[in-house]
Amino acid sequence: MTSCEHPACEGRLMATGFCDTCRRRPPRSAVPAQRTAADRRAAEAAGSATDDHGAVLDRDGLLELPTVSPPDPADVIIRDPQPPTHGRRCGADGCTELIGIGYGRQPARSRGFCPRCGTAYSLVPELHPGDLVDHYRVVGCLACGGQGWIYLAEDIRLQGLRVVLKGLINTRDEVSHRSAAEERRSLATLHHPDIVSVITDVQHLGPGAREPTGYIVMEYIGGRSLQQLLESPGLEGIFGGPMLFDHVITYGCKILGALEYLHGRGLLYCDMKPANVIHYDKEIKVIDLGAVRRVDDHDSVLVHTEKFAPPKAERDRGDFDVDTDLYTVARTLEYLAEHAVPATGLADRSFRLVIDRAKHQDRTARFGSAAEMSRQLWEVLRENRALARHEQYPERSTLFTPTAVLFGSRLGAVPPLSHWTERTGGQPLRLDIDPPDPVEAARGLPIPIPRPDDPAAPLLTSLAADNPERIEERENEDRGFQTVEVALWLCRAYLQRGEPGQADHWLGEATKRLGPDAAGYDWRLAWHRGVLRLGRRDVSGAQEEFGAVYGTVPGEYAPKLALGYCAEWRRKDESGADARSYYEAVWQRDRSQGSAAFGLARVHLRHGDRAGAVGILDQVPKTSRHYDAARIAALRVYAGLLADRAPTVDQLREVVERLPELDLDGGEADGESRERLVAEIRETVFASRPVAGWGERFPGGRLFGPDGTDRQLRELLEESFWKLAGQARTADERAELIDRAHGIRPMSTF
Repeated sequence: MTSCEHPACEGRLMATGFCDTCRRRPPRSAVPAQRTAADRRAAEAAGSATDDHGAVLDRDGLLELPTVSPPDPADVIIRDPQPPTHGRRCGADGCTELIGIGYGRQPARSRGFCPRCGTAYSLVPELHPGDLVDHYRVVGCLACGGQGWIYLAEDIRLQGLRVVLKGLINTRDEVSHRSAAEERRSLATLHHPDIVSVITDVQHLGPGAREPTGYIVMEYIGGRSLQQLLESPGLEGIFGGPMLFDHVITYGCKILGALEYLHGRGLLYCDMKPANVIHYDKEIKVIDLGAVRRVDDHDSVLVHTEKFAPPKAERDRGDFDVDTDLYTVARTLEYLAEHAVPATGLADRSFRLVIDRAKHQDRTARFGSAAEMSRQLWEVLRENRALARHEQYPERSTLFTPTAVLFGSRLGAVPPLSHWTERTGGQPLRLDIDPPDPVEAARGLPIPIPRPDDPAAPLLTSLAADNPERIEERENEDRGFQTVEVALWLCRAYLQRGEPGQADHWLGEATKRLGPDAAGYDWRLAWHRGVLRLGRRDVSGAQEEFGAVYGTVPGEYAPKLALGYCAEWRRKDESGADARSYYEAVWQRDRSQGSAAFGLARVHLRHGDRAGAVGILDQVPKTSRHYDAARIAALRVYAGLLADRAPTVDQLREVVERLPELDLDGGEADGESRERLVAEIRETVFASRPVAGWGERFPGGRLFGPDGTDRQLRELLEESFWKLAGQARTADERAELIDRAHGIRPMSTF
């Protein structure tokens, strides 16, 4: 090992490139190169963003991994290779007896005879440093793999080219021979950037051997396995700090990309674990394909690692499939996450739900493909970065259509005349911070995108929902129109029309068309059941259904928006913490989600936090169609009665500054909306005026009068009521508003 080059340090450099004592790199590489302006522009153009360790998102939207330098070969060679302590299966003529384990108080033996069939075995390496296998010179043992020893070797024809040789521990194991042959065939046809490549295979006849041993020659990946990285004392040096949750997600998406490639070729990996993924430079490679088997192979012996494999009952049946591969990925990510900085806020739960679905005891409920699981992880990565770093990731959902409907926006609406004409008494109303009616929420939630494999999907995207009877007639006449998506469309259309009975009928049709097996875990059905229950004001039942959707697609924003509303409705008199976490997960990621912004503002207001509510509303971008509603709401929050608490002088100053900026009537001279908003503000200020006066900081002016005295406010409020009387549409409305003007008029003095 090389000595550390830092002054006064007597440590030695580890294989990771960091000192085992001072935990630093050599001085020449201690300071990372500065990113140039061109680098920064390129990163911004690719949509990348730096994190706390200086990492960026790459073009695939994943975190750029830290550089892992190739270790010195002398540091990765096993000096004293020992046989596996847990033994091996005999394999001779299909024998399943364990060999190489101790019995009673006897130590394990590396050579001997199978206690069941009597076949001789040897578990020691067959190759030694300096041995020549074809034109490859052995450097030493790298590891003990699933079926054999793995050696580092050098190509004597190409100076500096290192390769990996993989052979068998027990050359008499016929099952392992078949697995090795399968691995050679599999590797020879695979070409994926994240899967180790095979170069060739060679035969070697060792001293005293009767038959040659076959060796797979693979590219040597100069890095460290994820298992080695986690066990390295220099882990924080490699990552520039603790390993982040985002690194775990990135590893997961890259691993799933490699497995998706294998699955597309009818192959299962079967033995995913941290030791089988190499991190080199800024990339990863999946190695050790010795456990690979065809999807339709249910007879050969499974190679797996128990800690990361599916439950024993599944292994005993031998029916591994795509979902069992995804189970091993989930276990691998769980293990990595234990060594990483936890996710922020709701992202931690979202990640847990991805893992839980991949490991579900009912295999029907698991992800159907590596791409499906990867997409949800990719979404959770964005959720975490949005919550931790307040970065926006408003990518279009692949499952839900964007909605322009804003539910729960009463705060952002200028009061109508009925605010005064239908109210008894002279006292102003408190701010309305209750959640919207469930029916309003049901109509404002996003709509699932029709699945493209449904024959009717292209037509459904262009249909108006105001005449479902015509689609129903078409459905009766055309068998090609009798699909799941048509039934779901009709369910939504009748719900929008306020006919829940018909909506229920078509949801039942969709369930029948899916069939009992698929319907049990189809999130679309749970989503529509949740919306229907909201339409019946069964918020508790809706919350349960939306929770099931969240558990199935944890990266999506729509179920979180729905659950935020349900939590707000059911706990509107409590802390509101659950509603806040859901709304924040949606809002921090996408500032076009106005319903989440207004929901989050209401949560702040229930805690008496006017500034927090306005802070959220001020984040609504100018490009949003909800921008004007958010500005009106912010002004009303500062000016209104919150519970029985009046606005402060500083909050009234905000009102005076913000009001001129509002273009409430599109530049119209009469300004009816502005007059109603002004009347509401003046009424609140008049009702909450302090006996001792407002003090020097009071924002005197045209809105409240020079000093905000009783007489000045009465005169201005009387003026407002007369102007509102001019907006009246009926004689009764006009009379009510004139009465209010007379009732507030200051007493005349002579």
